[in-house]
Amino acid sequence: MITIVGLGPGDAGLITRQAWHLLSAADTVYLRTARHPAVAELPSHLQLHSFDAIYDSAEQFEEVYSQIAAEVLRLAAAGDLIYAVPGNPFVGESTVAAVVSGAAEAGIATRVIAGLSFIEPTLAALGVDALDGMQLYDAIEIAGLLYPPVNPDAPLLLGQVYSRALANDLKLALLSIYPAEHPAVLVHAAGGAGEVVERLALYEIDRSDRVDHLTSLYVPPLPLKSDLSALAETVAVLRGPGGCPWDQEQTPLSMRGGFLEEAYEALAALDADDSLNLREELGDLLYHIVMQAQMAAEAGDFTLSDVIAGIETKLKRRHPHVWGDWQVSNSADVLRNWEILKQQEKADRPAEPFESKLHGVPQALPALVRSQKIQAKAAATGFDWPDIGGVYDKLAEEVGELRQAAGPDELRLELGDVLFVVANLAQWLGVEAEIALREANERFTARFQLIERLMAGRGLEWAALSFAEMDALWEEAKATLARSGVPDKVVDESADS
Repeated sequence: MITIVGLGPGDAGLITRQAWHLLSAADTVYLRTARHPAVAELPSHLQLHSFDAIYDSAEQFEEVYSQIAAEVLRLAAAGDLIYAVPGNPFVGESTVAAVVSGAAEAGIATRVIAGLSFIEPTLAALGVDALDGMQLYDAIEIAGLLYPPVNPDAPLLLGQVYSRALANDLKLALLSIYPAEHPAVLVHAAGGAGEVVERLALYEIDRSDRVDHLTSLYVPPLPLKSDLSALAETVAVLRGPGGCPWDQEQTPLSMRGGFLEEAYEALAALDADDSLNLREELGDLLYHIVMQAQMAAEAGDFTLSDVIAGIETKLKRRHPHVWGDWQVSNSADVLRNWEILKQQEKADRPAEPFESKLHGVPQALPALVRSQKIQAKAAATGFDWPDIGGVYDKLAEEVGELRQAAGPDELRLELGDVLFVVANLAQWLGVEAEIALREANERFTARFQLIERLMAGRGLEWAALSFAEMDALWEEAKATLARSGVPDKVVDESADS
């Protein structure tokens, strides 16, 4: 029999009566660690054996816990023993889960005497209610993540903030979600005589000289709803009874235009290098994604969770060099592997009667983007010019045919051929044609707006200018923008006011 006892979070006054009676009647107790306030106050007749030496010999916590669990099981094979741990045996005690599991496999009985955990006195020190959506995590686990799975709309309690080094790692992880100035509370020795509640900004938590093995961290919710689940709830309310008539009337197809418009507005914010506007436009785009998922859930097709699980799984599956044992030396290797993995996924699907090599290029893409993607897929089969010289020759040929075209239909047809070859040329040059054209639009707009300002300052009118004078103004605008050292961008019209 292995009896596992919780010693509570602080001094012996926090040990339960049941645990104290058991310890008083025992002869020998094995302690996970003697570094606990209650140990010095245990019954004096007890023979105490700790596993602290393992902490000094092991390189990682995982090794410490597995070695302690293995030693407890080895000792239990020879007879009954009592294994005592800080707090509650099933709150932040990795060794307990390992001992219980190992004992079950070995046919050894176990008994657990629950104890007060660090949670209850910490809540009392903070004056908060755990049932108000409190999230509970091990600080060691969270500190090892780049984007922790915490909900910033709910309070967060982290146990085992045992050192300033860990507090630093924890701070860096949490700053991916919370602002640096967000309030935080370090609670030291909760429930004990030396209890200290330290309130400070999140970025300061690793500067406290009080941090030790009895420290916990509390982070209150953000002032504004910020979690994806909050947005999903808002959209569901808009679609539900008593919601918004416009949102209720929408269908997946009716939202297509708005979806594309928001995507273009996000691209415009990227082109303008406007981070504030980009944040807003990404929010609008996210609304459309959540709205589509909500309508699909109402139809019984899939849920937002399915969408997230699908892309999360796909990303890991298609990055075996990160979540697997594949080796890559550069991004070209990554793209090559990506195509191999896509083909493997297709091979696992039920066979279709016919699937074109051009399958998968959405018709809703902008024409220039779609043209380049179509030609990339065609080139992957070998259907392309042997070298870029053939593309230039074809472009000259198509321009010649455009010059000779007569009538609107033939002009449209020949101009389309020219644009198609331009997209092919972009593919050969390794340039995204859509981005190149967007940038050209911005350059032209910036120069033209500067010409307008020059004309206004000089009292000039368009009707009075010759082509040569307009061209001179154009060259002047180009030179002025070049001297400014600022890339050509659309001038903000609000600057006039």
